Amino acid sequence: MTTTTEAAAPPTPRSPRALMLRSIGLCVLLALPAVVTRLSGTHPEPVLSMLIYGVAVFAASFLLAWAAEAAQVDISGGLAIAILALIAVLPEYAVDLYYAYTAGSNPEYVQYAAANMTGSNRLLLGLGWPVVVLVGLWGLRRLKGRTTHAIPLDRDNRLELGFLLFAGVFAFVMPLTGQIHLWMGVILFAWFAYYAYRLSRGAVEEPHLQGTSAAIGGLARSPRRWTLAGLFLFAAFVVMIAAEPFAHSLVEGGASLGVDEFLLVQWVAPLASEAPEFIIAIMFAWRGNAGAAIATLISSKVNQWTLLVGSLPIAYLFGGGDPALALDHRQTEEMLLTATQTMMGIALIIGLRFHHWSAWILLLLFMIQFPVTGTQGRLILSAVYGVIALAAFAWHWKHIVPTLRAPFTRRR
Repeated sequence: MTTTTEAAAPPTPRSPRALMLRSIGLCVLLALPAVVTRLSGTHPEPVLSMLIYGVAVFAASFLLAWAAEAAQVDISGGLAIAILALIAVLPEYAVDLYYAYTAGSNPEYVQYAAANMTGSNRLLLGLGWPVVVLVGLWGLRRLKGRTTHAIPLDRDNRLELGFLLFAGVFAFVMPLTGQIHLWMGVILFAWFAYYAYRLSRGAVEEPHLQGTSAAIGGLARSPRRWTLAGLFLFAAFVVMIAAEPFAHSLVEGGASLGVDEFLLVQWVAPLASEAPEFIIAIMFAWRGNAGAAIATLISSKVNQWTLLVGSLPIAYLFGGGDPALALDHRQTEEMLLTATQTMMGIALIIGLRFHHWSAWILLLLFMIQFPVTGTQGRLILSAVYGVIALAAFAWHWKHIVPTLRAPFTRRR
């Protein structure tokens, strides 16, 4: 006869190790077709190639995200910040740098380097930020039974906002000059190095791991480090062999499908590399930790406007191009649109509260840009972003100076 205690016992949870093996195994299986295809020298037709290599980049992004989170158990300080930042954006960088490098010898690829960069930037802020906030508000209502209309940010997040604000203002130099020059890349690299240094001076906190990353972090020291090394090496290998054919197939696939290649490069490639980060952030928000999820996405935005943008003219130069990556009229408009969107995003949350109406504004304007085509449409949308940014900065005027000072003052 079953006792009351036994009857009330909760079901046995899944083993963390089983979860880890299942998750990693699935990603490896998804990446294997790309590995076999590339190493065998097979050249599928463009659309099939786009799917094979896109799925591989997607799977590798998950492996890198889990490994980068779990690595915080072993690594701390500025070195960890720099390494983890590079690891987290490796798939996105690999694709974008391929376009910039190829553009050095093939001018037709210049537009694709700018397209991938602006697409990933706008996707992160226009889709990633608001979705995490809306899911986070829903999660708080589900877990705590209370209705709230804003996600509070930690006071320490002002540091990231300060770095992003300076980078966002500097971004306007590019559409104004119609180029991304090597000296701009040097400045942005230096700004990121200073950002990593400032983060390293903060207090070291115990990482809050969940899911697969928690299972990896919970391993004994030696198995954990071997697992992390294996994940990093395999994922980096997949990204390196998949980035070039994936980037190339986007261009050829667009032509064969009758779709604008610029749009495929601008949105499909960033979506494949950003999706794992979005999913993990949404999971954190769903579990009631929306503040940490938003902080992570803000940090990713800093990385994009510093490391990603700064690396483009360097890759272009190494590929045989000039010290300046020239932008045509459309690329200049895309850069202006991306810069104004960034400033609006900062202005809406500079008061360290992310309101639900701010999330809806970001999401709505992000969706509007797709039917809006042509120079006039992009300029009007840029103006809308700019006006909302100025209004939000005026409303939060008391927070502007503390945010500008944050990168240069010691954290409390």
